[in-house]
Amino acid sequence: MSEGIKKVFAEKKEADQPAFVTFLTAGFPTRDATVPLMLSLEAGGADIIELGVPFSDPIADGPTIQKANTVAIENNVHYSDCLEYVRQARAQGLKAPVMLMGYYNPLIAYGEEKAVQDAREAGANGYIIVDLPPEEAIKFRDICQQFGMSYVPLIAPSTSIDRVKFLTGIADSFIYVVSKMGVTGSSAGVAISASLPELVARIRAFTPVPLAVGFGVDNRTHFEFVTSAGADGVVVGSKIIQLVASNATTGKGPAEVEKFCREITLHGQNPPPLGRKNGTSPNEPNGHTPNGINGTKEEPVLPIPPAEGASEDELHVTAPGKLPSRFGLFGGAYVPESLVDCLNEIEAAHAEAIQDPAFWKEFEDMFGYMNRPSQLYLAERLTEEMGGAKIWLKREDLNHTGSHKINNAVGQILLAKRLGKKRIIAETGAGQHGVATATVCAKFGLQCDIYMGAEDVRRQELNVFRIKMLGGNVIPVTSGSQTLKDAVNEAMREWVTRLEDTHYLIGSAIGPHPFPTIVRDFQRVIGREIKSQLQEKAGKLPDAVVACVGGGSNAIGTFYDFIGDESVRLIGVEAGGHGVDTDLHSATLTKGVIGVVHGASSYIIQSKEGQLVPTHSISAGLDYNSVGPEHSHLKYTGRAEYIVADDTQALKAFKMVTQLEGIIPALESSHGLWGGMQLAKTLPKDKDIVICLSGNGAKDVSEVLLTLKKKEWADKLDWHVAQ
Repeated sequence: MSEGIKKVFAEKKEADQPAFVTFLTAGFPTRDATVPLMLSLEAGGADIIELGVPFSDPIADGPTIQKANTVAIENNVHYSDCLEYVRQARAQGLKAPVMLMGYYNPLIAYGEEKAVQDAREAGANGYIIVDLPPEEAIKFRDICQQFGMSYVPLIAPSTSIDRVKFLTGIADSFIYVVSKMGVTGSSAGVAISASLPELVARIRAFTPVPLAVGFGVDNRTHFEFVTSAGADGVVVGSKIIQLVASNATTGKGPAEVEKFCREITLHGQNPPPLGRKNGTSPNEPNGHTPNGINGTKEEPVLPIPPAEGASEDELHVTAPGKLPSRFGLFGGAYVPESLVDCLNEIEAAHAEAIQDPAFWKEFEDMFGYMNRPSQLYLAERLTEEMGGAKIWLKREDLNHTGSHKINNAVGQILLAKRLGKKRIIAETGAGQHGVATATVCAKFGLQCDIYMGAEDVRRQELNVFRIKMLGGNVIPVTSGSQTLKDAVNEAMREWVTRLEDTHYLIGSAIGPHPFPTIVRDFQRVIGREIKSQLQEKAGKLPDAVVACVGGGSNAIGTFYDFIGDESVRLIGVEAGGHGVDTDLHSATLTKGVIGVVHGASSYIIQSKEGQLVPTHSISAGLDYNSVGPEHSHLKYTGRAEYIVADDTQALKAFKMVTQLEGIIPALESSHGLWGGMQLAKTLPKDKDIVICLSGNGAKDVSEVLLTLKKKEWADKLDWHVAQ
C-alpha cells in the first residue's frame, strides 16, 4: 500500500506538479459526514488524504483540530470507525491514498499489529503518528513494512541534524515537514516562515524521499510559497476543518471543501508547472537542486527508492542521552517533533546542573526562603488513637507557599535562569503548584502564566487569587473535563509556540523525559531529610513511608531515597473518589492500563478505545488520568504498594488530624494520612511510619465547608460544624 503513495509523488513529479495532501478529522462534525467529505476532497484535487484518528488529548494540535477531536469523540468515533470510513470510501470509488494520522495511544489500545493489519485490509495506505520517539518509531515502522504500509515521519524547524539523519533514514514514501514551530492552525493573514526554503534544503541534503510541507497553509499564496521553497507536496488541514465546521448545519460542507481544494490547487484549470523537470527548481537558478544533485544528472528512478544509508546500524539517534529516559517500561518522550530539541536543551542543562556543586549551593541557599528543612513531627494523639505504630508527619505543609511544590519550583526556576528564559508557564490543579510558581517568578522577576482547568479555578478560588496577588496570570482552560489533564495539554500547546523565551515549569513527576527526573531530583530533598531526621530522633530507618499520589511528585520525593532500603515499605495512596467500583475515581495505578499520554508511557485511566475519560476526586490535585512513570515502574516491579482512599475516607482523615493534632491538612494529603493511619493500626508500637503531609489545608476549607453544608455528608462524617 505504500507503493500507492510513492506512485502519487512519482506521477506528480512527472507532471511537474506538487502533490496536494489534505487532512480531515474522522467523525467531524457528524458520524456520517466523513465519507462524503473524503470523496469531495478527491474531487477537488486532493492527491493524498490524511484521516485524523480522534484522540482526547491532542497536544500537537491547535484549537480548530482540537475541537474537531472533541466533537468526534462525543460522536463516539474511534479507530475502528476510521477503518470503516476507509472501507466505505473505497467502495464508493475513492482512489487517493489514505494516511491515518493521530496519536500513539489509540493504536496501543487497539493493538499495534492488529491496527496496521486491519487498516491495510480496510484500504488505508499508511500512518503519520505525531508523538512517536525514535525507538518506538523504528518498531512501528517495522510493523508497517511487514504489512506493506507506509510510515511517514515529521521533521520540524527545530529538528537537529542528527535527528534529521535518523528521521530521513526511516522514511519510505514521503516526509511531513512542519513549516513552523507551534501547533496546527492556519491564518490567511500570516505568512509562511521565510526560512522554509533553507529548512527544505537542509532535509533534502540527506534524502531523495519527497517532502510535503504543512502547518499554516491557508490559501493559494501560501501554496505557491511552499512549492517555490522546494516542497514536493503541500498539506492543508485546519483550513479544511474550519470550512467543514462553518458549514456543519447547512449540508454544504462537501461542496465548499471541493470548491476550496480546486481554488488552492487550480485543479482542472491547467495549473502552472513547477519548472523542475530538468532538475532545476525556480529557487535554484544555478542549476543545482536543493539536495546538491547537478541539474544535468538523472534523478532517482521513480517511484522514489528508499533513502541511502537506512541500514539498521544507522537507524539510531547518535547523540547520547545525558539522563536515563525511562524507568523500565515507562517514561520516554512521546511528543511532537517541535518539542524534541527543547527537551534536549532542558535535559542537558539539568544534567550539567546536578553535577555542579555551585548549582546545589544556589539551591540550598534558598532553603531559608523555602523554610527547609521541614520538620518531622511525632503525631502523638493520632498514634494513640490508632493504637499501633508511631505516626510521624513530614511537615511539607509548613513550607513557604504551604506545600512541597516550592521545592521543585525553586529548582526549576534556577534551571530556567541558566537557560536564559524570561517567561514561565505552568499547569496547576489544586493551585499549590501555581502559587509556588507565581511565588518564585515574583522572587526572580519573571513573567508568569498559569494554566488551570476551569473546574479547578472554581474549586480553588483562594489559590487563584493568591496567584494573581503574586503577579501571575491565571488562564482558565475550558476544554475537555476542565481539570488538571486539560491544563497540562494547554500548557504544552502554548510552550511549543514560545520555546525561545519560555520555560514550562511542570509541577508533578509527569510528562515527557526529562521532566519526571527533574521534578524527582528537586523533590527528593523530602526523603533525604526524613532519613536523617528519623535517624536522629529514633536511631533507625522508618518501617514505612506513605504519601498521596496524583501525578506523584511528593510521593516520589518521599520514596526515592528509600528505594534501595528493602526494609522500608513504600506506600502510595491514590484518590478513590466515589469508589474504584464506579467510574468516578482517580486511582490510576489501581485501575488504569498502560498507555501513552502527555508525553510519557505510564498507567492511564482511559476508555477501551484509548481515550482519556473523566476522573473524580474531592481533591483537585489528585484528579488526574495518569501518574508519574517512575511510580508506574515501582508498581510494575512490586517495590512500592499503591492503595486507595475514597472521598469519605479522605474527609475522615481530614477531620481526625484537624481535631486530634490541630493541623488542617490539604485534601490531597488527607488521602495519604488515611492510608498511613490504617497501616499504623496493623503494626506493633515499636514500628515507625512517616506520612508526607504534602500541603496545608487552608486552600480546601471552603470546599470542605460546601461539602459539610450537605446534611448527608455531615451525618456520614458525624461532623456538623457547618449546619
